[in-house]
Amino acid sequence: MSGTLLQVKRLKGIDAFAAYRPFKKSVMGSGMKIGIGIATAGRREQLALTLQVLAELDPLPECVVIAPAKEDDFDGVLPMGLAGKVRVVRGARGLCAQRNTILGATEELDILVFFDDDFYPAKDYLACVKRVFERHPDVVATTNHPTLDGATGPGVAHEEALRALRGFEQSPPPADRLAPMLGYGCNMSIRLAPVRTHGVRFDEALPLYGWLEDLDFTSRLSRYGRSVQSQALRGVHLGTKRGRSPGKQLGYSQVVNPIYLWRKGSLDHRFALRQVARNVGKNLVCALSPEPWVDRRGRLFGNAMALGECLLGLATPGRALRY
Repeated sequence: MSGTLLQVKRLKGIDAFAAYRPFKKSVMGSGMKIGIGIATAGRREQLALTLQVLAELDPLPECVVIAPAKEDDFDGVLPMGLAGKVRVVRGARGLCAQRNTILGATEELDILVFFDDDFYPAKDYLACVKRVFERHPDVVATTNHPTLDGATGPGVAHEEALRALRGFEQSPPPADRLAPMLGYGCNMSIRLAPVRTHGVRFDEALPLYGWLEDLDFTSRLSRYGRSVQSQALRGVHLGTKRGRSPGKQLGYSQVVNPIYLWRKGSLDHRFALRQVARNVGKNLVCALSPEPWVDRRGRLFGNAMALGECLLGLATPGRALRY
């Protein structure tokens, strides 16, 4: 669910695209089954609004699998269009753990589309996903930048997002030109055959909000095919602030997670170090006059603790839970 995006270049010194082994078309065609997975925490009201938007998709998904962090994160009320299509699965709390729980409950699907609980897809989103995977058997993951992304600012209001969706309906999607790109967690679709064959899972060592879990997952998945951006996949990411990790925890993860993923081999060291420098630098500058919607000082404190622990050799992603 991180807002960070990365073009695929090299993976452990191997060209990720040259190394792929495409899967046969037996999982594709008119019978391709596409479902939606949503991991949610602390956003019951927002989730209800998102489900209303999903009920307008054309075509509708085979199913919508919801993994709430707590019992009261989903009230069970469904819009008419999704009646009989929603299932609730429960497991360990944390974005990566919840997404793994969803993966374990989608055996009948060919494609799984992960949406954040505050992402509103265009009505034709699933039709465009289906077209990408049918036309390109070597593609294992696809994503796109949201047309509006509230994650980088104060957020996008519900009504503003609905206006954008109505605007999408007035124009056809852009030409389906694919470009290399790792997943953006607010909207990413994955082919499940290689996920099952190679046992690819989200790394549960990344706690809470998961910070960069999307890049890690699609980086490992792209060893078996292409991870791409499709401009045809349109949507709005509200960037709802409720339910986010506290500032100190997120600040710690902003430093430790990129370094952990670099050592693991999921991220290039230059990208990881740029991530750390950018996060710390922005928090340092903005802490003088922080935005109302961001706990900059809390993040800066978490950054400082993480840098200190990295120097002492103590830092691990899970230590963010102490703050």
